[in-house]
Amino acid sequence: MRRIFKKISNNLRFHKEVKAFQKASSKFKTRFSLKTEDYFACMDDNTPSTGFDRHYIYHTSWAARYIKQNNINHHTDISSTLFFSGVVSAFCKIDFYDYRPANLILSNLTSKSADLCNLFFEDNSVKSLSCMHTVEHVGLGRYGDPYDYDGDLKAIKELARVLAKDGNLLFVVPIGNKARIQFNAHRIYTKNQVIEYFKNEGLKLKEFTLIPEKEEDGGLVFNPSQELLNTQRYGCGCFIFTK
Repeated sequence: MRRIFKKISNNLRFHKEVKAFQKASSKFKTRFSLKTEDYFACMDDNTPSTGFDRHYIYHTSWAARYIKQNNINHHTDISSTLFFSGVVSAFCKIDFYDYRPANLILSNLTSKSADLCNLFFEDNSVKSLSCMHTVEHVGLGRYGDPYDYDGDLKAIKELARVLAKDGNLLFVVPIGNKARIQFNAHRIYTKNQVIEYFKNEGLKLKEFTLIPEKEEDGGLVFNPSQELLNTQRYGCGCFIFTK
């Protein structure tokens, strides 16, 4: 019922705005046509501040800053958001791999196919590597991949295998105070759970940053307190692991 009411309300508001715009623009009608078939109603953008996805804006900013600050000239990304690879390619050569490769054409960027659970890279071969907001999906079938309850562990094992000695892995997954699956969207991990998984594969934690789910708790919180971690249901953990 609320959806129906909102739809009717938005429809009435939109037509009221059309009339107001036509009246305000009556002296300038010749530059553009304004026809009913071209209406494209956007009714949710008139807000006091610009909204954004905290996980995706902050974690890509965190990773891009790391690559820039460390003067990395060649980076490999496995299935993170394309926005990250696209932006980073402006100042760093980047190879992007995904289960569903993207036809993205930009200088300094290559886009190819790879299976995160069976990477074709040689052992200890990738010096600078990232896999962000990806592993939590592996094995849930959301992107056409086969169901596999332990798909995330297989992906972690592969990331650890291909990371070079003294290399760095930027790893991002949802973080909460309890480990759970929200099928078929994603898994949510605890901080200690992620650290333990990579420790089992011979990697050690170099740095941890939290993106809290509530904006009043901050943006990028380096080395957050356990008290803050305990309040998270769907925060975002940004890990740097090394071999």
